[in-house]
Amino acid sequence: MIDLRSDTVTKPSPGMLQAIFNAPVGDDVYKEDPTVNALEERVAAMFGMDDALFFPTGSMANQAAIKMHTQPGEQLICDKYAHVYNYEGGGASFNSGVSCKLLDGSRGMVTAQQVEEAINPPDFYHSPLTTLVCLENTTNKGGGACYDWDVVKEIKQVTDRHHLGLHLDGARLWNALVKKGQDPKEYGQIFDTVSVCFSKGMGTPLGTVLTGKAEIMKKAMRVRKVLGGGMRQIGYMAAAALYALDHNIDRLKEDHKRATELEQFLAAQSWVKKVEPVETNIVIFEVHDEIAVTQYCAKNEIIISNMGQGKLRLVTHLDYTQEQHEQFMELMGNFESVEKAKISM
Repeated sequence: MIDLRSDTVTKPSPGMLQAIFNAPVGDDVYKEDPTVNALEERVAAMFGMDDALFFPTGSMANQAAIKMHTQPGEQLICDKYAHVYNYEGGGASFNSGVSCKLLDGSRGMVTAQQVEEAINPPDFYHSPLTTLVCLENTTNKGGGACYDWDVVKEIKQVTDRHHLGLHLDGARLWNALVKKGQDPKEYGQIFDTVSVCFSKGMGTPLGTVLTGKAEIMKKAMRVRKVLGGGMRQIGYMAAAALYALDHNIDRLKEDHKRATELEQFLAAQSWVKKVEPVETNIVIFEVHDEIAVTQYCAKNEIIISNMGQGKLRLVTHLDYTQEQHEQFMELMGNFESVEKAKISM
């Protein structure tokens, strides 16, 4: 089976399992888990932030950040493709009582001008008070696209001028850092809060760290508790994250290389209508006959994501080997001839 649905399908490597097995642990609700404390300190230092807190999921970390930045009745600004709006169960409205003003960006990315134009006048009490801007890097629904850093800095100028919070959903930020060759501290200089996941390209079973400035992060423990995120001997999973930081960042280049090769391969197939630009490890493409392609994949034990309206998605990851990569292209390269043979029968 070749599973390209997502980079969340990975299993811990033998080295990661050994790190989990050997982890010293304690009760994290009492802040007595040494491995969790070490992870939080390391991530905060990496990003040049004041503090950090370990969460079980990326969605919970993002929802906590929204709660920490806003009050009920207020509004956040994000792209129409944003994960915090599309894939977190309506949590912004349910947990924080805030609405989302959606921007029509490009591949999940917005501009400073769009943000500026979307801010409601603070003295116009008929509209929600704008208090937060949420960006996503890389963009999930945007096909793993990475923000241009100059654009991020321009957005920061807007949020500073209007006294708005700025949160980054960095579920796949590691991919962006590797692709752009950036120092994480650049993000700490721009954003008030940043969430970074370990359960995607980094290969851990679970875990996200939310890091940020002291003034906002002092609310984090209470908000995590309210959301049900207090954990006990979670150092076992923090050990997996520490292992990932030591071993799995640079190898993301392999995922990016294979995704680019898939982009080139698919672009040459007649049954493919369009392939969106690939920067990191996500490949989104459109096909002429969605049903035929998905049925062929299922028959050949290839699992991909169907985004609807003829759009399909592949995500390269730690457990997608070179052998599987070559096998996938060989199988999909035969798709058209198999379909023609079925018609002639």
